[in-house]
Amino acid sequence: MTTLPQRPRTALVILDMQNGVVADAYERDAVVARVGVLVERARGGGVPIVWVQHSDEQLEWGSDAWEYVPELIRRVSEPLVHKTYADAFENTELGDLLAEAGAGRLVVAGAQTDECIRSTIHGAFTRGYDVTLVGDAHTTEDLTEWGAPPPEDVIAHTNLYWRYQKAPGRTAEVADTAEVSFGGA
Repeated sequence: MTTLPQRPRTALVILDMQNGVVADAYERDAVVARVGVLVERARGGGVPIVWVQHSDEQLEWGSDAWEYVPELIRRVSEPLVHKTYADAFENTELGDLLAEAGAGRLVVAGAQTDECIRSTIHGAFTRGYDVTLVGDAHTTEDLTEWGAPPPEDVIAHTNLYWRYQKAPGRTAEVADTAEVSFGGA
């Protein structure tokens, strides 16, 4: 029940599954595989897929670290959004691409849970989208050295609070890969 009523479709948004982002990520291979399953299911259902790719001082544009992991292959027909902020909507064409696709509901997967995933799901929600976070298809690296909880706790906490996110006219939910529905908004 998005607040974007003229957008009945769902889109899959894949965030930052880049070599340098997920190299040391918690359960990297399993998360990459689940994202691959989501991509194939979305393609099979004619669901729009938008790939998002981050660049900054640590992820230099064109470097190996900046490239998407080799297991996930974007089709030329699937848009790629380049971003420099954690929220994939900030200073990008993501909103325009989703409007063109008629998407009012987003299914979100990727990395990193504690930065770009959280920023983007909140950014989408405040912009009126219904947002499904794929609970077993997002990950982060171990940042306990800097005072963060262990990555599995970061992921679990994000899934917990997103499940109970509320706002007028919008829905937030968490679903594991096997449970994700790409039905209408």
